[in-house]
Amino acid sequence: MSQNCRILGDTFHSDMLVRFSHCDPAGIVFYPQYFIMFNGVVEDWFNQGLGVNYARYITEHRLGFPIVKLECDFVAPSKIGEIITLGLRLEKLGRSSMAIAVDCRYRNEERLRARFVLVAMDLERQRAQPIPDDLRELMQAFQQGQLDINNHRRDS
Repeated sequence: MSQNCRILGDTFHSDMLVRFSHCDPAGIVFYPQYFIMFNGVVEDWFNQGLGVNYARYITEHRLGFPIVKLECDFVAPSKIGEIITLGLRLEKLGRSSMAIAVDCRYRNEERLRARFVLVAMDLERQRAQPIPDDLRELMQAFQQGQLDINNHRRDS
């Protein structure tokens, strides 16, 4: 889904091309497509930012991360052919949940800002469960600006 990913401080950035399939007949992003992009940026954050295989958590560990709360402000439309940047910050890390803030920009123009809560869910029992310790450690390091996308830990 993404073209280029990077971490700057405590924010994971993922560039995405606005495709024809994202747009309505007017050539602007149809708003539900942003929600699909949110899931894509979370997957990119796991895979490329945290160095954790997101698919493996779902298929092998049977742990999912559904959105349980979402609020979104649409500031300006994004158009077909633009490369937008989604910036993800981990605002709060709970026992089994995480509060995420995402902003979307085209160049320096704000297009959207959102906040959502993900919950670590046991896919067999369909219940929340604590975030695994190894994943929690990576998320805390990310939140504190201590991860490097090239080697996942900065030398201090």
